[in-house]
Amino acid sequence: MATLPSGLDELIAGEEQLARFLTQSSQFNSKMAKPAAFLPSLKDRETSVSRHGSEPAGSLWAIGLQAAGDRKLYGAAIFKARAVTAAQLEVLADEPPPRHAAIRGWPWIERDPESQKAAQKERAAAIASEAALFLR
Repeated sequence: MATLPSGLDELIAGEEQLARFLTQSSQFNSKMAKPAAFLPSLKDRETSVSRHGSEPAGSLWAIGLQAAGDRKLYGAAIFKARAVTAAQLEVLADEPPPRHAAIRGWPWIERDPESQKAAQKERAAAIASEAALFLR
């Protein structure tokens, strides 16, 4: 199996934990990450996540602060990779930066933007329902 510069395997197993860093207050409420947190970027049509194994929370926040850049880091939604595949999407290693992965395969229906948005939100809601919210 191929090893990435971070030392992680290229293949992301279903039980591997992923983190979606929350940089907008609209991405969560006091109880959960909202589906909006998982929607793909219009620019690259994917959702950026970080691979987070059994490392302590301090390590998670260090990765998150780097990923957030100039944006405020409110917290993270932690979920298993199998939630992505259950939502009929794929998650692939995408380094650099270290530990980065991308959720890909989002529906794009350019002739019907409303159907596209509904299909994307349905998949994002499926992931959100499996995610645990951790606020800073």
